Amino acid sequence: MHTFSKAFQSDLKDLMRWRRDVRRFRPDPVDEALLQECLDAFLLAPSVGLSEPWRVIRVESDAARAAALDNFSAANDDALRGYSGNKAKLYAGLKLSGMQDAPVQLAVFCDEATDKGAGLGAGTMPEMRRYSVVSAIMLFWLAVRARGLGLGWVSILDPDRLCRDLDVPKGWQLIGYFCLGWPDSVDDRPELELSGWETRRGALPVETR
Repeated sequence: MHTFSKAFQSDLKDLMRWRRDVRRFRPDPVDEALLQECLDAFLLAPSVGLSEPWRVIRVESDAARAAALDNFSAANDDALRGYSGNKAKLYAGLKLSGMQDAPVQLAVFCDEATDKGAGLGAGTMPEMRRYSVVSAIMLFWLAVRARGLGLGWVSILDPDRLCRDLDVPKGWQLIGYFCLGWPDSVDDRPELELSGWETRRGALPVETR
């Protein structure tokens, strides 16, 4: 088993610490070759049964982006109505999407109907295909951050509506909508922590059975 140096381990910890959910982007374009380098991280990701169920759509057209943004706006308004008092005031002030600024926007799906992998490992837990896509996204996220780019995960969306708007095949399930570009600013703490929405745990609770 190959072992990595202490310096590499330290750099990796820094990379994980500085991996942030970015919502504020500069308008500068992202070089296509650089973007492809980041997307190649999907090819290194683990997947149940080697099914590789991730499917990526680049959302480029004005119509598709407008539909996605309108989807977010409607879902965000609905979410706001679920809060009251100070939480509602805090929520209303949060920037929860970079969809109006990010030069690159991607919708990532899980192909639940794939026959690749012949169902190995997904018979009793079919959700493992979706977990595999999330694992691939995390490798992609680290690859993006290592190159100085930022990535934001937009989860305040109606997934069925987005699937219809993007006309994806039946059996594809939305995992996430992502905004990518050069960050306007970066911090080593989550924006939600900086805004006072929530605090990060200081230690991992581990139970023993």
